[in-house]
Amino acid sequence: MLGRTSVRYIFAYNDLMTSPIGRHRVYMSSQYRQGWHCQFLEADLQTALPRKLCFKSTDKIIALVEHGGGFNDPEARMMLDHGIAMGRGGVFLCLTDEQYAELKR
Repeated sequence: MLGRTSVRYIFAYNDLMTSPIGRHRVYMSSQYRQGWHCQFLEADLQTALPRKLCFKSTDKIIALVEHGGGFNDPEARMMLDHGIAMGRGGVFLCLTDEQYAELKR
C-alpha cells in the first residue's frame, strides 16, 4: 500500500512527463468558412497567438496536428475527425521551441 507521500510523488512525476522541457502547449481551433481557418491560443485558452493559417483541405489540418504532437491518444484523433465533420473544433498541440516561435511571429 502506498502512503500519501508516495502517491504525491507518482502524480508529480506523471505531470512532468506530460509537458517535456522545450515543448509548448498550444490550443488550435479550426472553423470551416470557405476554407479551414485555424487560430492558436496559449494553454490558458485566453491569449491569442498572432499567426493564423487557412487551408483548403482537411488533410493539411490532420498533417499539422500530427506534426504538432496533437495525436497523443486515439480519442484526440476521434475528436478532430468529429470537429472536421461538424465544421469546427479544436485540439491541443505540443510544439517544439521552433514551431512555437513560428506562431509567435
